[in-house]
This record gives sequence, C-alpha cells and structure tokens, in this order.
Amino acid sequence: MDIAAILGSIVGVGVLAGGVLTAASARVVTQFEKGLIFRFGRVVGTRDPGLRMIIPFVDRMRKVSTQIVTMPVPAQEGITRDNVTVRVDAVVYFRVFDPVLAVVEVQNYLFAVGQVAQTSLRSIIGKSDLDSLLSNREEMNKGLEIMIDSPALGWGVHIDRVEIKDVALPDSLKRSMSRQAEAERERRARVISAEGELQASKMLAQAGAQMSESPAALQLRLLETVVQVAAEKNSTLVLPFPVELLRFLERSTPQVPANPPAPQQVPVERADAPAAAADQPAALTDKPVAAAEQSAVAAGEPAAIPPSPGQRQLDPPDEAPTENSTRT
Repeated sequence: MDIAAILGSIVGVGVLAGGVLTAASARVVTQFEKGLIFRFGRVVGTRDPGLRMIIPFVDRMRKVSTQIVTMPVPAQEGITRDNVTVRVDAVVYFRVFDPVLAVVEVQNYLFAVGQVAQTSLRSIIGKSDLDSLLSNREEMNKGLEIMIDSPALGWGVHIDRVEIKDVALPDSLKRSMSRQAEAERERRARVISAEGELQASKMLAQAGAQMSESPAALQLRLLETVVQVAAEKNSTLVLPFPVELLRFLERSTPQVPANPPAPQQVPVERADAPAAAADQPAALTDKPVAAAEQSAVAAGEPAAIPPSPGQRQLDPPDEAPTENSTRT
C-alpha cells in the first residue's frame, strides 16, 4: 500500500508538473500577428499564427501586429516657398512587413514613424508653393510618401499611403483669394460679352450690306419692327420716318464753320482827340531836354532850369524880327 501510494503521488505530481509546463510553454498567435522568439535574449525565429510551443523559462515570445496602422499626423505650421504661412495636417497608413527589424532596429516603431511623418510634412511644405498645396495634392502625397518610406524601410515598416487632409490658410489670404477669383470670373464674363458683341456686329454688318442692295428688304424689316412693337398692349405710337429724307435734309442744310472769324474792331474818333494830340508833342519834347541837362552836368556847366508848363503858357513868345525892322 505504501509503495502504491507513493507511485500514485509521483504520477500525480508528474501530471501536474507536465500540465504546468504545458501551460507555460503554450502560446497562441492570432491571425494578424507574428510571434518573435527570444531565447536567452537572442532572436531565434518567428512563429506563424496558431498554437505554438516554447521552452518555458528559457524562451520569450513577443507578438507584433501586421495590420495596417492608421496614424494621424498633427497639424504642422510652416512657410511655403512663396512666403505664405499655412497649417497642414495629414494621415499615414503603414504596416509591419518584418517583425524582426521592427523590434530590433528601433525602440518604438510607432513613435518613430510619427516623428518622421511630422518632419517630412514640414519639409514638403517648405519645398512647395501655395498653388501646389491646393491643386496638386496627388504629387504632394507621393512626395511625402517617398520621404517617410525611405527611413521606415530599415525599420521593417512599409508606408502604404499618405494623404494631406486639410490646408488651413490665414483669413486675410482667404479674402484675397476670393477677390482674385471674383475678378477672374468678371474678366471671363466681359471677354465672353465682348466676343458676343463682335460676332453680333459682324452679322449686323452683313445684314446691313445685304439690305443696302435691296431697299425693299429694309422697308419690310421696318414693318416687321412696327408689328412687333404693336403686338403688346401698350400706348406706344410708332411713326416710321424714311432715312432717305433725313439724308436729303442733311445735304441741303448749309454747313456752319466750327470756328467763325472774330469781328474786326473799327477805331472810333473821340472829340478830345486833338487836345490829346496837342499834349503829346510837349511830352515827347521833355526827353531831349532831360538828355541835354544830363550832358551839361557831365561837362561841368551849370544846367538851365527848364520852364514849367504853366510858365510856358504865361511867358510871351520872343518877337521875331520883321522886314520893317531890318530895313530901319
């Protein structure tokens, strides 16, 4: 009895130890994961999805997800090549294709991919201009994907896709762009209107040339216009007036010159004209007297004081010698 009890206890202990060892060595790897085996701190291989066994207390398994990870990139503010301040945010889609590199080569591949995405986004903002960010989104996405994928390949991470979500512009720039778009639409409208007027003028010129060959066509057109005006209920009275009569009146009207000649001024004689003429010689004779006085002063001779106009009238004139006096 003692031997049987001992054997039974040994078997029970063995079964219990086997169960414990089995439970410690059994690992379940899900379908979207890869099991990485570390034996005494060294990578010895990977395990596929399913129930996998490891050596307990010797091996250690680390599971790495191979699903596509969606990582939003925080909004980054930068200055474009044409000196415009913008805020751009994006989203990155990536997955792990090599679990060994993702675990061994980088400490935290999720954090590393996020930082590379932020720096690459800032770099792509500085290399491009505003028009490229707004219109050429596909080229920007491809360039950003290449910039992020280059260092990520060494970490066992593959970048599937990068998308720029939003480009935030300053309010002043938005208003300027709206004014520019409005001006562009107005320019197009004016160009279209001018083209329509040009085509209409050509057609009207052809119609006028055609009607000038047959005056009856012009009269028919005039009558049709009268009918169109009289069709509506209105109080408009239309009196057709022949254009030929206007031309006849225009030819018969004498043309008035635009700049008529100015009327000539006829001199008018006044009653006090002789008196003014009489005073004029006296005024003119004062100039030689003044000149003679100046020459006498320069020669050192005493200058004679000329009589005033009043004295000239009071002093009697010198009597000229007559023939009788000379004879005596």
